[in-house]
Amino acid sequence: MYEKKEGKVPVLEFILGLDPKQQAKIYREIDLLEKFGNKLHYPHVDTIKGDKYKGLWELRIEFSSNIFRIFYFLPRSNNAILLHGIVKKSQKTPRKELDVALSRMKDYIVEGSR
Repeated sequence: MYEKKEGKVPVLEFILGLDPKQQAKIYREIDLLEKFGNKLHYPHVDTIKGDKYKGLWELRIEFSSNIFRIFYFLPRSNNAILLHGIVKKSQKTPRKELDVALSRMKDYIVEGSR
């Protein structure tokens, strides 16, 4: 999981802010991603469309009437770095949420290369 410089882990904070049943469902999907990596396919995961977001993926989670997305990327072939989590409330994912994930991905890449 992506960790900010001050030690906060945004995806973990997002998950811990949800109720226990929602957390369990999300952890189950994360386990699938960990187990199958880039071999996990739709409807569990999907790429983020557009050249700007190249390399970003979304882990797609539905629980009851809630839709969750956890954005991630694969810097190494099968090692997902979870960047940002949201509750999806509209048909289209808000660009500002994608931009947060993109910014964290770039930060991770820059920090990892030092």
